[in-house]
Amino acid sequence: MDLATRLDTFPGIGPARAKALARLGLETVGDLLSYYPRAYEDRTRMYTISNAPADLPVCVSAMVADSPSVSRIRKGLNVTKCRIVDHTGSAQVTFFNQDYVRHALIPGESYIFYGKLEVMGRHRQFTNPVFEREGRTRFTGRIMPVYPLTAGVSNNLLAGLALPCVETCAQLVPDRLPSGVRLAHGLCTAEYACQNVHFPADQEALDVARRRLVFEELFFLSCGMAFLRRRRAGAEGRTLPRREPREFLSLLPFTPTGAQLRAMEEIAGDLSSGRPMNRLVQGDVGSGKTAVAAYAAWTAYAAGVQTAMMAPTEILAHQHFDTLNKLLSPAGMKIGLLTGSMKAAEKRSVRTALAAGEIHLIVGTHALLSEGVEYADLGLVITDEQHRFGVGQRSALSSKAKTAPHVLVMSATPIPRTLALLIYGDLDVTVMDELPPGRTPVETYLVGEDKRQRMYQFVRKNVAQGRQVYVICPAVEEGEGSDLKAVTAYAKVLSQQVFPDLRVGFVHGKLKAREKEAVMSAFAGGELDVLVSTTVVEVGVDVPNASLMIIENAERFGLSQLHQLRGRVGRGRWQSYCVLITDNRAQETLERLRYFTKTTDGFKIAEKDLELRGPGDFFGQRQHGLPNLRSADLAGDTRVLKEAQDAAGELLQADQFLAAPEHQGVMERIKQLFAEDGDIFN
Repeated sequence: MDLATRLDTFPGIGPARAKALARLGLETVGDLLSYYPRAYEDRTRMYTISNAPADLPVCVSAMVADSPSVSRIRKGLNVTKCRIVDHTGSAQVTFFNQDYVRHALIPGESYIFYGKLEVMGRHRQFTNPVFEREGRTRFTGRIMPVYPLTAGVSNNLLAGLALPCVETCAQLVPDRLPSGVRLAHGLCTAEYACQNVHFPADQEALDVARRRLVFEELFFLSCGMAFLRRRRAGAEGRTLPRREPREFLSLLPFTPTGAQLRAMEEIAGDLSSGRPMNRLVQGDVGSGKTAVAAYAAWTAYAAGVQTAMMAPTEILAHQHFDTLNKLLSPAGMKIGLLTGSMKAAEKRSVRTALAAGEIHLIVGTHALLSEGVEYADLGLVITDEQHRFGVGQRSALSSKAKTAPHVLVMSATPIPRTLALLIYGDLDVTVMDELPPGRTPVETYLVGEDKRQRMYQFVRKNVAQGRQVYVICPAVEEGEGSDLKAVTAYAKVLSQQVFPDLRVGFVHGKLKAREKEAVMSAFAGGELDVLVSTTVVEVGVDVPNASLMIIENAERFGLSQLHQLRGRVGRGRWQSYCVLITDNRAQETLERLRYFTKTTDGFKIAEKDLELRGPGDFFGQRQHGLPNLRSADLAGDTRVLKEAQDAAGELLQADQFLAAPEHQGVMERIKQLFAEDGDIFN
């Protein structure tokens, strides 16, 4: 057996199981060894039947006292029971739908049982425990790994596969960390880390293994990001001459904030530097990022090059098109729109005008990346809500330019500095931390189910004043979680029973693009009083008349997502409100939601969210263009991140291109990590 040995050659792994394993990315021994557990069960603590604590997973050594009996409760459900004893007492063991137990548990033999012991008076019972014959134990009496699973793959199957692989092949795992770096930072070997991340000898061994793996992952990531930065620093970009912002400011219907002027100044410096701009403009909802993007496009137009602006949704693309058209057409700019739902003839006409250079700024969705979209001379790429695209799509749009284009990324998702260092390691960051004058902070309240009727009255009060209301639900249809408010059913209840006299509409991600557009447009145009929706409105239309945001089952959302939703209101001149509704009584949940009601600072909220939930909440799976992190938790591992970044910096200072033979392993690992962006090293 070696790292390339296929898992389908193992006994018990037929085609169906091999297919299920492949869904997890597990095809070889090497894949399995780098597939780390998500948690651990401590099965080292042994108890007797009488002194085992109730409702905590424990191991008990006991003898089977009688033959297991099987009874059928109803079709599809049978129960197997038997009695187990030790010198302190007896307990009943119950298994549901596990017929094999009848033959596996032999009276008179001793077994180790692992599970929760339920205590009801003098009666003690295990339900569906794990068990192994005493003297032949593999998965009891040790710290047991718990792996991420999929349908058709049980934890026992994965652990049973991993054990022989670790025992035989841990020493074959290549140690790509340079020995100097490993020793300087007091890290264990790759072999020790592999053995103890899967089957730790004890908690201390697990901590040592995990520290090594976290450091290694962040070290290679930091090296890769340094390569991205260096490629950018060395690249030649077209020089777009500086233009006096005063001329642009005369186009604006408002006085820009200091933060907006600072961002424009930084962009002007980038565009005229002779190097490709790669800048992230990060600021809360309503901080005025669109005007900054308009300034960049206006500068590009004056220099005779085209701008492409990509938005994550058609609704947002339309909104940007309308805003930019009003703002920039008086300056002589021709703005175009390209989305997937446009008619074929419309698309053809836009593509022709774009290729001929008649469109100076094109706004669109992913349609801008599609084949057949050509530019006369693309000089600036702007992407909105970066975390929905990722590095790959950013470079796909850039590849449509003849020479390296300038890139401006806008994000309304405040991101903690630690995370920004990694995700945007190849970008310069501008933070817009100032809201335009006259924006009143949104008042936020947390209420329980008992206040629902009062909340409905508050909806009526807002509508009576001529305002509009958002109601956000976590689910689309009934059955996606029986306790969750579902958009379609709830909208029906609101329109027929609660507010029969109001105009109620609903929208969710499963509607066809055209239907979605129609409802959102109706709401934006004031034709609906209440819009029931999923988080599809998170980056939706700008409706200054909406003054109330109600979020059902608020505990289901991350703080950053709640902040994005709250940003949909408070855009007009009226006092706006955000009401979180939850019947969850868990202390931790309530504290988290109360924290949210007390601050409107997006960056503080993002820091708290990262601390509480980890980075997954910011970017759904694989959306951010970063390699997947297998070990590192960016909230908890900030100290290791700093250490790894310093070590990467030192190594690259000593060997800029990682050309030394002892650094070949580092280079290989970086290339693997950034496989989706392999061209960054060419």
